Amino acid sequence: MATDYYAVLGVRRDAGQDEIKKAFRRLARELHPDVNPDPKTQERFKEINAAYEVLSDPAKRQVYDLGGDPLSPNGGGGAGAGGFGAAGFGFSDIMDAFFGAAGGQRGPRSRTRRGQDAMIRLEITLEEAAFGTTKELQVDTAVTCTTCSGEGAAPGTSAQTCDMCRGKGEVSQVTRSFLGQVMTSRPCPQCQGFGTVVPTPCPECAGDGRVRARRNLTVKIPAGVDNGTRIQLAGEGEVGPGGGPAGDLYVEIAETSHAVFQRRGDDLHCTVTIPMTAAALGTQVPLQTLDGLEEVDIRPGTQSGQSIPLHGRGITHLRGGGRGDLIVHVEVQTPTKLDPEQEELLRRLSMLRGEERPSGQFAPGQQGLFSRLKDAFNGR
Repeated sequence: MATDYYAVLGVRRDAGQDEIKKAFRRLARELHPDVNPDPKTQERFKEINAAYEVLSDPAKRQVYDLGGDPLSPNGGGGAGAGGFGAAGFGFSDIMDAFFGAAGGQRGPRSRTRRGQDAMIRLEITLEEAAFGTTKELQVDTAVTCTTCSGEGAAPGTSAQTCDMCRGKGEVSQVTRSFLGQVMTSRPCPQCQGFGTVVPTPCPECAGDGRVRARRNLTVKIPAGVDNGTRIQLAGEGEVGPGGGPAGDLYVEIAETSHAVFQRRGDDLHCTVTIPMTAAALGTQVPLQTLDGLEEVDIRPGTQSGQSIPLHGRGITHLRGGGRGDLIVHVEVQTPTKLDPEQEELLRRLSMLRGEERPSGQFAPGQQGLFSRLKDAFNGR
């Protein structure tokens, strides 16, 4: 056997048709004369054409595997090596190698296509993010034209078959090359590849099959959403050309800032300021939380910067049950101006510090002195 066609394409002898076609396309892209004009490359290009002609045809491949030459007049062929006629090799295979299967989808293309997705920003409060809410949205998108029902033609008329391509959506042209006569196809310039023309477009949508309109939507905001969360509303986006199916609408959440709380994930943080006497003696501070008014217990001896967690008073977890926490940060306020009485009481307190007790306890005389300090500061 003079030529090993399997070796020419670089495939195994048991290779399937898909593998053979893939190998041919790869080599054709490398060796096509338009890419590599070297004479030796052209000979090689003819070899892979002949190999593909034989191995892509089951009957010819069987003759070849049995030791015959299907390209020889006596071997069952009839076109000669590198033939492009009735031997079974089409120019579309070369086009496939460069542009994919037959240059893409053949025939007229549909006027109806899916619409684009759309997005809208929605501002919500911290409370709405914590517990969820329902919002009314006003959106401006493309909708199906009611005058022509998406057809694009004026009422009482319809699309007509293109007289240039006769409904095929493409026109063919025969040219001559070193390969012989080659037929190529391209989208019809008159109908733009649709296969039909609209002589009288709809006056409302100008033949597009859709118009812009403002409409109202109701969207449910789940508890736990955060800045940047996107909620998908399937089929609520832009209607496609020709009245095609609508894309999706995405609602992007923008949470407004809160006057008291700062959000960190699903936890909330806030700061309460108390006088030093309250920090020393302990107290209860009223705090308006997302769940209502609550008393924050300040233990005696609390230091500035300490945190008090209120469990389950934060944001609802978006996935899973439960809520985050509310973290209360304590800031102890030190007075900047003292009247004579306050100054004297503080001096007497400092003299008693040598008799300090463990945290939360007072030495004899300190408890009463702190109480007098508290009354003195509160009376200001």
